[in-house]
Amino acid sequence: MINRLGVCSWSLQPSSVDDLVDQLGACGERRVQLALCPLLKDEDERIALRRHVESDQIELCSGMMETIGEDYSSLERIKDTGGVRPDMHWDANLDIAIRCAGLASDLGLRLVTFHAGFIPENDPALHDRMVERLCRVAEVFNDRGITLGLETGQERAETLLSLLSTISGRVRVGVNFDPANMLLYGMGDPIDSVRLLQDHVVQVHVKDAIVTKTPGTWGEEVPVGQGQVDWDAFFDIVHGLEHDVDVIIEREAGTTRVDDIRAAHTYALELIERVRS
Repeated sequence: MINRLGVCSWSLQPSSVDDLVDQLGACGERRVQLALCPLLKDEDERIALRRHVESDQIELCSGMMETIGEDYSSLERIKDTGGVRPDMHWDANLDIAIRCAGLASDLGLRLVTFHAGFIPENDPALHDRMVERLCRVAEVFNDRGITLGLETGQERAETLLSLLSTISGRVRVGVNFDPANMLLYGMGDPIDSVRLLQDHVVQVHVKDAIVTKTPGTWGEEVPVGQGQVDWDAFFDIVHGLEHDVDVIIEREAGTTRVDDIRAAHTYALELIERVRS
């Protein structure tokens, strides 16, 4: 079932934790999925965050980890550079996971999400290597009582489901389902995909998009309600889950992000009220 509503911190492109709190207020929200990596580098910002949490000005829903060297300039570039796939960054990315897990634990988080990278369907050696790396990253978080969530979009839902079946019983890994990413990456219908993965969904993102008309290129992210995600069907499925999941608004394009997020917040609240009634 739908639990809490929140906002992705990186969507607001904050200059500091204080700025994040101010912008969340402008969006009409205080709950947030927090980008962890920027805080690894700045103790003063970590202190500021704890101060805001203790004063109830901000509530942390989950965390997000980025891997090194991700290049989103094209679909081919992110395929080569994203997640745990690149050999050259594996050691450094494992170190980041260890540090993010420590920070997330200190903050009391129980879920951290990230892009695992494109899971290959026709390269058994690379597939097995990525499985082992994903399990190692998951172990780092699981050892601290934290579930690892894999963000959707960079592979078909069927491929992700197969991966989850492969690692079931070894580590605690779920799905951070982003319907817009399925459209942006051209990886299938969001509604069919969330229905297929529903038993594994641990959090959802509210983001909208339009599929590309040029195969091999990005789709277009648009404000929520202006794209091709069937939100009524999506919220019906999410609310019908047997477990609670948070609904986190994400906006990664555009120059009016506070306005777009505030509008998405109102839109999501209306949908939540409908499915709960």
